[in-house]
Amino acid sequence: QVCAQLCRRPCYCPWVPPRCPRGSPLVLDGCGCCKVCARRLGEPCDFLHVCDQSQGLVCDYSSAPAGTGGTCNFEDDEEGCEVNGRLYRDGEVFQPSCKIQCHCLDGGFTCIPLCQEDVRLPSPDCPFPRRVEIPGKCCPEWICEGAQDQPLPRDARAAPGAVSPLLRYPCPPWGTEWSACSATCGLGFASRVSNQNRLCRLETQRRLCSAGPCPAPPAALPVSG
Repeated sequence: QVCAQLCRRPCYCPWVPPRCPRGSPLVLDGCGCCKVCARRLGEPCDFLHVCDQSQGLVCDYSSAPAGTGGTCNFEDDEEGCEVNGRLYRDGEVFQPSCKIQCHCLDGGFTCIPLCQEDVRLPSPDCPFPRRVEIPGKCCPEWICEGAQDQPLPRDARAAPGAVSPLLRYPCPPWGTEWSACSATCGLGFASRVSNQNRLCRLETQRRLCSAGPCPAPPAALPVSG
């Protein structure tokens, strides 16, 4: 009955398909007629405006008054993560970029760097090492300035926490605990103060953190007319 009331034949669709927000693919509406933007987690939905099935979402009418639309939710109500407009299932491992790998767990996610954070200290054969981005490579490489800017071999890089040969005194490691995440939800940064650098000077260091997913925006009220 719903299909007979809402779906017109033949189809009449706009010449230009809608432009969807990032993470929302173009799909056929509930009539199988026109292309619409798939609704994401927490967004309103109904028979015509369907949820993104590729993310395991269905239109949940359980908490909606009779005769109104529902809200996109996971079919089995399991927790997931939303990162940059894309949904990940609980337990899924994903890479938002080539430099970090994240793990979705219990509605939040944790990330680890995939690029080595080694330290290249000055040496007689390379007094001015510099880390630069290399075209075609994800992770930055150390180069020796003045030596044709060639990437340095990995065995020429000092281990993290090593003392620079420029220092005439030992450098006992010192640092504060990592701070709380800067964001109350979603992706943020934690910071600390540490002296683990080639000059043994106190500096602020940062790393990615997550305080859990942000709440979904309130569903739009249906327009009566």
